[in-house]
Amino acid sequence: MSTLEIEVGDIRPVSVAFTADELVVTLADGRKIATPLAWYPRLRDASPSERAQFELMAMGIHWPALDEDLGIAGMLRGRPAA
Repeated sequence: MSTLEIEVGDIRPVSVAFTADELVVTLADGRKIATPLAWYPRLRDASPSERAQFELMAMGIHWPALDEDLGIAGMLRGRPAA
């Protein structure tokens, strides 16, 4: 049996932005992931200043004041927050 390996590129987040309806994350390799803000109730309900206070991690994003952590792998898989 063989295993399929897929090169995923450099998925470190380098920037975060919000539109009225989406969370948009730019990755180190230049890709952008846009996911519905409705998937992340804590972020959806947060003020713009609360959303702006985040930490970029090696594989995700952390909003300390909101107790929200999003992993890039989960975003690429299309997984809403639990």
